[in-house]
Amino acid sequence: MGATVPKPGGTQPSDRARVLVQGAYDLHVHIAPDVPKRRIDDRALAERFSELGLAGFALKSHYTSTAERAQVVSALFEDVAVLGTLALNCAVGGMNALAVEIAAREGARIVWMPTVDSPAETAGRTEPNAGDNVPQWARLQHELRSLGLSVDAVAVTDPRGEVLPATREVLRAIARHGLILATGHLSRDDAFAVVDAALAEGVEDIVVTHPEFPCPNLSIDDQVALAERGCVLERCLTTPFSGKTTWEHVFAGVRAVGVEHSLFSSDCGNPDYPPVEDGLALWADRLLGAGFGEDDVREMIVAQSRRLAGAT
Repeated sequence: MGATVPKPGGTQPSDRARVLVQGAYDLHVHIAPDVPKRRIDDRALAERFSELGLAGFALKSHYTSTAERAQVVSALFEDVAVLGTLALNCAVGGMNALAVEIAAREGARIVWMPTVDSPAETAGRTEPNAGDNVPQWARLQHELRSLGLSVDAVAVTDPRGEVLPATREVLRAIARHGLILATGHLSRDDAFAVVDAALAEGVEDIVVTHPEFPCPNLSIDDQVALAERGCVLERCLTTPFSGKTTWEHVFAGVRAVGVEHSLFSSDCGNPDYPPVEDGLALWADRLLGAGFGEDDVREMIVAQSRRLAGAT
């Protein structure tokens, strides 16, 4: 590999970055078939990952389990593993331990706490004003509600901030099957409550989903506190790419919690974002440009994702 560090900011990954991320998993992608429009489907993405030397990806849907679908796609490619997941939104019954149990038996690897139906995500439950830039998931929530369908917030804690019994049942199912718990779009306080309850219930792998996202908006001190609990902080490319945070704030968080508590994913799939298969390499270029060494980049993008995927 050459010694030149590419200037960050481009939309095409450097060759150096492509090589650095080989063998990695992208554990957070949104691709077709899905309810919102996506820029690529799972079979085509698996083919692109195979061509680029990437090991696999986790299929995320806000609306359904992807466990069965992941197995079908994995069977098509010897060198790409596709992981199934479940997000605990209204469409699967919210805090539904049975849904977790079934997804686990179908081979799911990751369970997200509520995302689009998190109490902290209000765009889908608040009528927009004229000219508001409404996210595509929120437009869908309004459409469903106009049809008379109930799409309520999925609570994980009670009004006192205590974790609900249903949440504990979910956490026990996650622990029983050795799944990864991801915090989804929970608020700061809910994320801490769920993490502490998960540790008490024996969950071993906890990923704090895009801590810089507006709904959790975790401070650097918050991120350090969660890392001290053993959590991995997942930095998603689309969060700074879309202006929800700054690149500098992301890197400050990485330096504060340490390489060993950092994971990088793309969260790509929206047609407005870079190609999904470019996401990890684009992160590598950004990290190199911010002064991180190649060994640290590989640890955070390749080694961490492989460990969580169960590939090492």
